[in-house]
Amino acid sequence: MPLSEHEQRQLEQIEQALYREDPKFGRLVRSSDPRVHYKRKLVQAFVGVLAGAGAIAAGLVTHRWYLEPAGAAVVVLSLVWAIVSWRRHAARVRPARTKVVSQPQAAGPGRSRAGWRARLMERMEERWRRRQEGDRRM
Repeated sequence: MPLSEHEQRQLEQIEQALYREDPKFGRLVRSSDPRVHYKRKLVQAFVGVLAGAGAIAAGLVTHRWYLEPAGAAVVVLSLVWAIVSWRRHAARVRPARTKVVSQPQAAGPGRSRAGWRARLMERMEERWRRRQEGDRRM
């Protein structure tokens, strides 16, 4: 469930305060944040598009025939890279919703807790939805 705008602002304020208090930890967290990697890839793809466009323009001005297809290839590859990066980021941010079918599992030390967590989240989401609709029954 996505956060509301207010919750998102609060989370960003908490993150900023944490980064101010412990800059080393902030750098460590930022380096593992997928949003940072996505933004970096997007900037690199944009630079690639600009370089490719520059090569096309240079080929047109200088009449070097090999610069135009090379520039076009750089533009296309940069755009493909940006789109693939965006799709991966979107898939990571909003994973596909699938209905979890729970199957009884044998209890034991190696037992997976993923099913238990999924059921817990479903119950919490159902309660939240009821609260939002005004139904106070649990």
